[in-house]
Amino acid sequence: MIPWGGVSCCLSAAALYLLGRSSGRDADVLKTVTRVNQLKDLAQILDTASRVLPLVVTISGRVCSDAPISCEYSGMRGVIVEETAEQHFLKHNDAGSWIQDSAMMLSMSKEVPWYLDDGTSRVFVIGARGASGLALTVGSEVFEESGRSLVRGTLDYLQGLKMLGVKRTERVLPVGTPLTVVGEAVKDDIGTMRIQKPHKGPFYVSPKPIDQLIANLGKWARWYKYASLGFQIFGIYLIAKHGFQYVMERKRHWEMRKRVLDAAAKKQGTDIEGSNTIAEDGLDGAKKDLLMPDLCVICLEQNYNSVFVPCGHMCCCTGCASHLTSCPLCRKRIDQVVKTFRH
Repeated sequence: MIPWGGVSCCLSAAALYLLGRSSGRDADVLKTVTRVNQLKDLAQILDTASRVLPLVVTISGRVCSDAPISCEYSGMRGVIVEETAEQHFLKHNDAGSWIQDSAMMLSMSKEVPWYLDDGTSRVFVIGARGASGLALTVGSEVFEESGRSLVRGTLDYLQGLKMLGVKRTERVLPVGTPLTVVGEAVKDDIGTMRIQKPHKGPFYVSPKPIDQLIANLGKWARWYKYASLGFQIFGIYLIAKHGFQYVMERKRHWEMRKRVLDAAAKKQGTDIEGSNTIAEDGLDGAKKDLLMPDLCVICLEQNYNSVFVPCGHMCCCTGCASHLTSCPLCRKRIDQVVKTFRH
């Protein structure tokens, strides 16, 4: 039987190791990107580095837009707005009780052109929703209770449902939010600067400063490394334990077989020490003869008094049965050992 617990731990360790390498690699890359202290300096940097593009930079500023979105419920003004609607209800389960559940009814997102402004210049940000680290602020959460009527209540009851209401949530990137953006900086023919996802490299939009972002990535890389090591050690332990149990089980099996063969040879008056084979009919007869006196097939000293569940075989004493994991007769796994008594 394959030790799936140990295999799963080793696979988890490999996944965590890859995540740790990715986080550590991103942290190292962020240390090498060009830092732009003031946005007005970005145009000069782009002109200087025009021959070695693409240029990955990190910039900071506040979110601005010429046409921001006004949120319907919160009244906030933002550049990215996500709206979701969830239907909440009670459903009747097989146990006869009601449990609360929900289902997504609506999910939509709006975004307008926006840029970062630090008072010296502006840089447009493209494709921010696909960047890492972007966190939208919850603008509002409104719960609208479902209307009650006799017809609606009857239909819901027949379907095993009780409608509670609809939860509407607005998440927004508000105007004026300070952000740090890491990405590829480009400038078009009319001099408009923008920052976007590079073909190869990091793309972050985060409220955290670049130094804190690097520190957090390094911390996650170390955490993934330690977690991977722990899962690996535990997985190896489970696999080794399973292998040891398998070896010991096979050893007990061959010892029991040897005892049966030796007892059969002694009963038939034949010396079979050093022999590797015995006639099948002789072996079956020996087993029957051994079982007739009600002796344990393992120790051949105590009477058998234990029944294995679920196979139902009774061939061992309680002392030997306590060390077994599978039946020595049919090899089925032992879930429970029941002691029997005789008058």
